[in-house]
Amino acid sequence: MNANLPSTKPYLIRAIHQWCCDNGFTPYLAVVVDASTRVPREHVRDGQIVLNVGYEATAQLAIANDGVSFQARFAGVARDIWVPMGSVSAIYARENGAGMAFEPESIAAPEATVDPDPEERPEPPPAGGRARLQRVK
Repeated sequence: MNANLPSTKPYLIRAIHQWCCDNGFTPYLAVVVDASTRVPREHVRDGQIVLNVGYEATAQLAIANDGVSFQARFAGVARDIWVPMGSVSAIYARENGAGMAFEPESIAAPEATVDPDPEERPEPPPAGGRARLQRVK
């Protein structure tokens, strides 16, 4: 395998996002939050946040090779969101948990206080049931 090839992770995330939207599911992105992640800190739980990345919930959604950016409303306030690709730990459909999990990359600065357990799997809200995710390394 050529070490200069780009990661497949952003391509898989885009594909699962499109699959969710094509089938009427709500795509959720599970994110490990660290100093490089721009999300509303008041919604972070145990160093993680789950974001609805459906087109109805976001504006200017861009899933690029280096990260995911969009605008969304939290408690009625518009916020700019930036998630480095290395911080994405899963993408899945809220309704049935189908999706894919990823090993988060260590991108945090040494002073960051978030130390997530790499074996933890994100769970969708209770209405969605338990996620069935596959870890990709």
